[in-house]
Amino acid sequence: MDLTILFSPIDESIYQKNYAPNSLFKSLRVYGDKMPDYKGAHIAIIGVKEDRGTATNSGCAHGPDEIRKKLYNLKKGIGAYRIVDLGNLKPGIDLDETYVRISEVCRILLENNVLPLILGGSHDLDYGQYRGYEEMEKLISLLNIDAFLDLDDHREAEKASQHIHKILLHEPNYLLSYTHLAHQLYLIDPSSAAILEKLYFEAFRIGQMRTNLAEMEPAIRNADLMSFDITAIRSSDAPGNGNAQPFGLTGEEACQLCWYAGMNEKLSSAGFYEYNPEHDDANKKTAAVIATMIWYFIEGFYHRKHDTNFRSNDFLKYVVSLAAEPETITFYKSKVTEKWWMEVAYHQPGARYPRNSIIPCSYADYQTATKGEVPERYISTLARLI
Repeated sequence: MDLTILFSPIDESIYQKNYAPNSLFKSLRVYGDKMPDYKGAHIAIIGVKEDRGTATNSGCAHGPDEIRKKLYNLKKGIGAYRIVDLGNLKPGIDLDETYVRISEVCRILLENNVLPLILGGSHDLDYGQYRGYEEMEKLISLLNIDAFLDLDDHREAEKASQHIHKILLHEPNYLLSYTHLAHQLYLIDPSSAAILEKLYFEAFRIGQMRTNLAEMEPAIRNADLMSFDITAIRSSDAPGNGNAQPFGLTGEEACQLCWYAGMNEKLSSAGFYEYNPEHDDANKKTAAVIATMIWYFIEGFYHRKHDTNFRSNDFLKYVVSLAAEPETITFYKSKVTEKWWMEVAYHQPGARYPRNSIIPCSYADYQTATKGEVPERYISTLARLI
């Protein structure tokens, strides 16, 4: 499909600037005079100038180009970049049409093994990002990073507060797992948190994350799709948001999470939402923070190790015996990256033999099992599988 009909080129004032020879821009192919060929690319940047889904952060439609200005100026990393910038997706007649356009573009890129990297726009646009997986005939895991849970089911609520509720109810249902990072209890309805708990989905508060940020890596490594709402970052680091909060992730922590996400060889799309230049400072600090987050994501992408052949000599296998069910849990540790996985055995109705699902975990999960306890990650995964 010719994507040119769906996109507008990047403004000349951005792509015709005199960038340094070692800048990131010089390693990109961008839609200026001509749409670049996305086939054969590793990553495709997509701007979506759409904010009809939010009233509290109106103006975030202007975010994509401001992020580009900061991103293009950063220095290229060490990877052999094959990255295209397809320009800005033309909004639909209404929001639903915009969702359809996002989903169609994501589907096409995913089918060509190209990772869509979306610059929003309001957070509800990740509904289109999610729908891009609908025809892939596989269950996916979604990672959402946001100060709010966005599970509002009131009809009058803005779309940006309803999108996760909409994803959970979407038919056909191909959502295997959902992980939420960086919410703050004083900003959410307890009933919303209860919904996630009832569905055995993971949700980590800021305080839990800050105790040991590295413990978030397995949850991120399990994701196929990442949706990052800039509201999760504290206002002193990211003021460019109509819903910015005084407490939240630091810019450095956000970059660390994006590095983990980029390193995740399973993750096949990413979206950055809710940046609003109208609320940013004169130097566009927030745009610079997001650009740096994207830089770390790209660097992580080009450091992927593709270490999931658990039968190879690159892995150590540990079988831990337990006093109760399950009788044993099998763990795998990569000799190359020192990352951990564990095997979750489960029975499907009518099946003669149990099946196994190998999921990312941490060394702390292994330590829990050696003490005779079943890791919480094992329990929640098993509950979703049966």
